[in-house]
Amino acid sequence: MRFQMNKDKLLYHLVIVQKALSNKTPNPALTGIKLEAFKDHLQMTTSNGEVSIHKVVRDPSLSVEQEGSALIPGRYFVEIIRKLDGQNVLLSALEDNLLKIEADHSDITLNLLDLEDYPHLLFKESAEVIKVNVRVFKSLIRQTAFAASSVENRPILTGVYIQLNGNQLTAVATDSYRLAKKSIELDQSYGKTDVIIPSKSLEELVRILEDNQKDVELHFSPSNVLFKYDGTVFLSRLLEGNYPETSKLIPGEFPTEVVFSKEQLLVAIERASLLSIRDGQNAIVKCEIRDDDVVEISSSSPEIGRVLEELNPVEGVKGNGLKIAFSSKFLMDALKSFNSSEIKVGFTGEIRPFVMTGEYDPDSLQLILPVKTD
Repeated sequence: MRFQMNKDKLLYHLVIVQKALSNKTPNPALTGIKLEAFKDHLQMTTSNGEVSIHKVVRDPSLSVEQEGSALIPGRYFVEIIRKLDGQNVLLSALEDNLLKIEADHSDITLNLLDLEDYPHLLFKESAEVIKVNVRVFKSLIRQTAFAASSVENRPILTGVYIQLNGNQLTAVATDSYRLAKKSIELDQSYGKTDVIIPSKSLEELVRILEDNQKDVELHFSPSNVLFKYDGTVFLSRLLEGNYPETSKLIPGEFPTEVVFSKEQLLVAIERASLLSIRDGQNAIVKCEIRDDDVVEISSSSPEIGRVLEELNPVEGVKGNGLKIAFSSKFLMDALKSFNSSEIKVGFTGEIRPFVMTGEYDPDSLQLILPVKTD
């Protein structure tokens, strides 16, 4: 294998595939990038057992003198390419399982991994191809995946429940203390499908996808989901099991409703969380909706002090006043997920979940369970 390519273009593609590199694995081969050089393109493959990425690279600066393949230590290779001077880099696979890297005044050799130890990965597409605008799909994931659990004691809750029904695609995530749900409409109808995708896989995928008008393809199989976008194939395993029924958790009526300026509420919560009593790692903030249409956001710490913020809602309070306490982190995460400048919060009681919606976030909601305080 021997080829030359623009250094920055090569690095751009390497940064994408390195997201599936394994740090700790019983198989050292998974710490490597499988690099294959063909006459007019390169292929890069990485996998950590949970996620696999396959990328086809075509670029005018690519010049392949000799076809071949090699398994290159991933982290070292990416950092070497990142720090090279010069515009172009020349890579040559030598005898004795070595890779020679030449650029400007640099001449580096890197020990290769054994290519025969690399697992055979099958990036198989499904018969039915589901196409989603990439911006819309990124919004779907960003507004839901953060609410999935990060604790492994209930593995099913570490995933995002994706349901396809006709032309509607819905994503739901919950850690049992909060819930995020969003639906989008597709350009055409598809068969009914429901899967559970690890939230960490989706968060890595979102970092790869760009903001443009292209489509991302979804291919479902019994144990995996494959995403195809602009020469990149992203494969993730699915979680097995039944996702909990969440529709019954969402209230249908709200005795108290308040419309806030998202920015004002977010800033008030951030300030209040600085001096709040902490339940584990969460800062607990209290909210009182007064009868004079003023909302108090407060927190206190016996050792430090007290914070009191007064907010005037965008509209007058609809319904009865109440007092409620909640995790400031959960509320801030939910607020940041909205694109709307105004957020409606519907309360069902002091110890019952409340729901947040935004005018410019159709078919999207955030639900948070309150915290009991003395």
